[in-house]
Amino acid sequence: MIQFKEVSKTYKDLEILKSVNLHIKTGEFMVLVGPSGSGKTTMLKMVNRLIEPSSGEIYVDNRPVHELNLRDLRLEIGYVLQQIALFPNLTVSENIQLIPEMKKWSKKERLAKTKELLNRVGLPAEDYLHRYPRQLSGGEQQRVGILRAIIAEPKILLMDEPFSALDAISRKQLQEITSELHREFGVTTIFVTHDTDEALTLADRIAVLHEGDIVQCAEPEIILQQPTNQFVADLFGGASHG
Repeated sequence: MIQFKEVSKTYKDLEILKSVNLHIKTGEFMVLVGPSGSGKTTMLKMVNRLIEPSSGEIYVDNRPVHELNLRDLRLEIGYVLQQIALFPNLTVSENIQLIPEMKKWSKKERLAKTKELLNRVGLPAEDYLHRYPRQLSGGEQQRVGILRAIIAEPKILLMDEPFSALDAISRKQLQEITSELHREFGVTTIFVTHDTDEALTLADRIAVLHEGDIVQCAEPEIILQQPTNQFVADLFGGASHG
């Protein structure tokens, strides 16, 4: 589905990514974890071409992303940021319907799907449709952000530390909602975090980044039981895993 082949990124003399190779299967929930500056967000933003690689190639469905129409590519990719990026002058309903409207869905279809999804994540449509972002808590805003990203059933969902600014309770709730939505829709997902507990909770596989390299990529159980080196052992050994 998504493949990184010998992908590197250099800014001036600083090497952010070093010939990274990674294959993400269709429908997989891949978590990129590592300390700040390890290259996680750079990898994520290369998929929707917010960042271009210095060398190497990224493929989506076996096609180089640089050969794809940029607008078409991004319409097939949902994107959820750490900074909750709802449009403040639009209602919840209007925010969620942006991509379906661009894809020429009918008004009736857009509204029906919006109501269904709001109810699905514990935001009753009759109460939330016409609210503005300022009338929502941080956790509620991020739920709306997730719905906006998935409503048009994208091929790929990119999530860049989407819960790191939230309190612990909201964070846990949104992790559960994200897992449920992934099981339901099966969207190929890349999720960036520096939180190892979050990675273990959500991932089908975890790619551990360190200084621009993927030092291990495996299922959570393998990461915990068979860390490839001391860095991975220390990174995951310092978390309380229950």
